[in-house]
Amino acid sequence: MIAPEIASPAVTRHILKSFGLHASKRLGQNFLVDGAVVKDIVAAAEIVAGDRVLEIGPGIGTLTQGLLEAGAHVTAVELDKKLPAVLAETLASYDHLHVVPGDILKTDIRALMENQPFKVAANLPYYITTPILLALLEQHLPITHIVTMVQKEVAERMIAAPGSKIYGALSVAVQYHTEPRIVREVAPRSFIPAPEVASAVIACRKREKPPVEVEDERMFFRVVRAAFGQRRKTLANALLGVGASKTAVRHALEEAGIDAQRRGETLRLAEFAHLANVFFAGKRDDGQEANA
Repeated sequence: MIAPEIASPAVTRHILKSFGLHASKRLGQNFLVDGAVVKDIVAAAEIVAGDRVLEIGPGIGTLTQGLLEAGAHVTAVELDKKLPAVLAETLASYDHLHVVPGDILKTDIRALMENQPFKVAANLPYYITTPILLALLEQHLPITHIVTMVQKEVAERMIAAPGSKIYGALSVAVQYHTEPRIVREVAPRSFIPAPEVASAVIACRKREKPPVEVEDERMFFRVVRAAFGQRRKTLANALLGVGASKTAVRHALEEAGIDAQRRGETLRLAEFAHLANVFFAGKRDDGQEANA
C-alpha cells in the first residue's frame, strides 16, 4: 500500500475532520470504511493492471484507492463540488486518476471513456441507484462489468426470478443486458454514517448478446414497462399502456400464447420477447398497410 488505507474508520474520520466535511443527506453520502469490502469489489470487477474503470461517486477516494492499487486507470465522476479538491490530496501519490466534476446522468459517458471497453465500479447513492443503472445499460456502452454497492433490497430485485413479488422492470432490464450475482452483503457498520438499511455488492457481467431475440428493443421495454406499470392489473389491462387497443392487446396475447389474466410479474424474459415481437410485427404491418 503506497498511502494509508482510506477504508478504515480512523483514516476516514481524519480526512473528514481535516477538510471540514460532513456526509450530505441530499447526495446520499455514506463513506465506506471496510477494507475487505473494497477488496471484494475490486475482485468482483476482475481488475487487472491497465483496465479502464469508470467510478461513479468516488467520495473521498475509498474505493478509488483500491482500484488504483490494482493497477486500474480510473475516471471518477463526482457530483459533490467539494470533493475533487479532496481527492487531489488523498490520492496525490497515485497516477492514472482522472477526476471529473459533474452529474453522471448528464455526462456523455461514451465520449468520456473514449468509446473504449471499460468497467464500472461504484458505491452508488441509494436514492438514485435505479436511474444510474438503467442509464448505463440502455446506452449500449462498451462496458464489460458493472460492480456496485446498492441497497440490499435493490440487489435482490436485480436478480429476482419471475413469480416473485420483487420481480419487476429493473429485474428484466438487468437480466436482459447482464448476468448479475450478489457478491456479498454489507452491514450498516461498514459505513460512516451508518445507513438505516443493509447493503449488498452486486456484480453484473455484461452479456455479449441478450439471452432472448427481440425484433425491436424499444418495443420490448415498452411492453415490460407497461406490464409492470400497474402490478395489480392483468396483462389484458396493463398492456393498454403500450398504446394498443383492447382488441390489439387481446390478439397479441393470443398469438403469443399467453393467458390474458396473467400478471407481468409471472412472465419470463422469453415470454416478454415473444409478446414484444408480436406487437412489433403488428405495428410494422399497420405501417405497411397505411403506406399501401
